[in-house]
Amino acid sequence: MITPALASRYRDRLGDLEGRLAAPGAASQSRKFQDLVREHSRVRRIVEKTEAFFKALRDQSDYKGMIEDSATDPEMKDLARTEFDALGKAIPGLEREAMIAMLPPDPADDRNVMIEIRAGTGGDEAGLFASELFRMYTRFAETRGWKVSIFDVSSSDMGGYKEVIASIEGEAVYRVLKFESGIHRVQRVPVTEAQGRVHTSAASVVIMPEVAETDDDIVINESDLRVDTFRASGSGGQHVNRTDSAVRLTHLPSGVVVGCQAERSQIRNKAKAMSMLKSKLLDLKRQEEMAKTGNLRKTAIGSGDRSEKIRTYNFPQNRLTDHRINFTIYSLERVMEGDLQGLFDALYEHDLEFRMKQELDAIR
Repeated sequence: MITPALASRYRDRLGDLEGRLAAPGAASQSRKFQDLVREHSRVRRIVEKTEAFFKALRDQSDYKGMIEDSATDPEMKDLARTEFDALGKAIPGLEREAMIAMLPPDPADDRNVMIEIRAGTGGDEAGLFASELFRMYTRFAETRGWKVSIFDVSSSDMGGYKEVIASIEGEAVYRVLKFESGIHRVQRVPVTEAQGRVHTSAASVVIMPEVAETDDDIVINESDLRVDTFRASGSGGQHVNRTDSAVRLTHLPSGVVVGCQAERSQIRNKAKAMSMLKSKLLDLKRQEEMAKTGNLRKTAIGSGDRSEKIRTYNFPQNRLTDHRINFTIYSLERVMEGDLQGLFDALYEHDLEFRMKQELDAIR
């Protein structure tokens, strides 16, 4: 429950921020000023939402008084009852909007992402499943008007992917896809299975936010890099065996290795590999920071162990189950064609409820 004391705290904070923004020379420190502007916008929204909630409570109390007052005209009583009932239905939604506004924003939500999909247990079948997962995300990206660019791909013998790394660019990509990291399990009869037995295979998915040059302290020194070049192979490599255009970067302090062979130019491949490396280092940093926040935070969607099995795709039953939120749908064929919005909405709502509870526990 949002209390008047809590609302007052945010009003006081808004006044403090307005004073700091108006102070002489405040805009001279551009980065600090931008942080203040962002916080001011967020706190102002909280104040607006909490004031709308408390106004509705006051109005409801006034209408109740009119209804209970014997001196009130019968026609006015009927009108008051109508307004009282309407507010009763609206107030829970107004409180929820205020609580959502209070949630600390994830600064990465508006960013593009790097996606890595790797075949896991299951041999060739796992490689086929990895390629189908990538196709699924690509189809969904198309429905959102997002751009997908492959950075690196390693094909398996049967036409699947041992590994595929790509960027996805568009509006709020990380906010939508950030819950996809984890182990995805498939249950079906492989094309190589002669006796019709259902096999279980798996693929891992990792979603990493793109590094924002102005906001993230990810500095890579050339002395910390080992750069290897080699000849591109696989899909799109007509220049195979002609130029050493593919690039592999090894970040010596962390041991992180990335590669890119998507472009014909070694320079462009190195630039893409550097972007990928920065995303990986930022992801490591974010994971370490989450680990420091304690066991409670680790139960949130998207912040758990990357080796956790998060979802099962059962083809014989046409069933998809997300084990984190006990969400099951029986339209797997549509999901594999990129119809993911219902699932993503359920994950987002579950995360909202979890974070609202955490926020209330923190401010009590």
